[in-house]
Amino acid sequence: MLEILGYFGAILIGLVLGITGGGGSILAVPILVYIMSLNPIMASAYSLFIVGTTSAFGSFQNFKKKLIAPKTAFLFAFPSVIGVYITRKFIVPKIPDTVFYFGAFELSKETFLMLLFAIVMFIAAISMLKEKKETIPFEENNKSKFAVIVQLFFVGILIGLIGAGGGFLIIPALLKFAKLPMKKAIGTSLLIITINSLIGFLGDVQNTVIDWSFLLLFTSIAVIGIFIGLYIQKYLNEKLLKKIFGIFVLVMSVIILYKEIFS
Repeated sequence: MLEILGYFGAILIGLVLGITGGGGSILAVPILVYIMSLNPIMASAYSLFIVGTTSAFGSFQNFKKKLIAPKTAFLFAFPSVIGVYITRKFIVPKIPDTVFYFGAFELSKETFLMLLFAIVMFIAAISMLKEKKETIPFEENNKSKFAVIVQLFFVGILIGLIGAGGGFLIIPALLKFAKLPMKKAIGTSLLIITINSLIGFLGDVQNTVIDWSFLLLFTSIAVIGIFIGLYIQKYLNEKLLKKIFGIFVLVMSVIILYKEIFS
């Protein structure tokens, strides 16, 4: 029964990616950990492949609709993908099984990564839901370029640590710095997620034994979901999409925090 629920969750992963351009990993990691009983390290690796492959199909569909800004996508992807690969290849394997002790309390590597995942989601959601001041587009503001590149590199490190595609971090950046409309930000985000996730997963392939039969089946179901999500997205306006995305990320962050702290 739990396995069936997990595969239904795969459809939801694709559905959320198609509608919001992010948030697939927000579902993928908890589903793989809490329903499919994978440990968080393996779940984060599988999440990168599932979300990256599913996003690739979504990117192709959005490219045909001219809802991707390719130049912006590669400008944003380049610094973050370096951070993702370095983190998955070198940093994650070096994190000790017990991060630290505090009296009788022991913080494991798995719990640490799940808490980090939830905290980053919570901050991103608050950022999305707050009203933003007008900023100069990234490509027109030379002074901001270096700062944004550095920020995107550290976004890549975060993505690598938590096994996320990073849409919930990338979309706010595309809205704020690239000044893209929401639907184009969603399409561009899917391309960036594809690049980040699949290159990040290459770092895991060298360190992890992959159950390809399970992973390909789960990913195939998620791909069905993204086509459904892209169809639904056509009927939602920009402002509503932004609000849905922000609330969804916020709710999922609170659920994961509660699960890790109180259970």
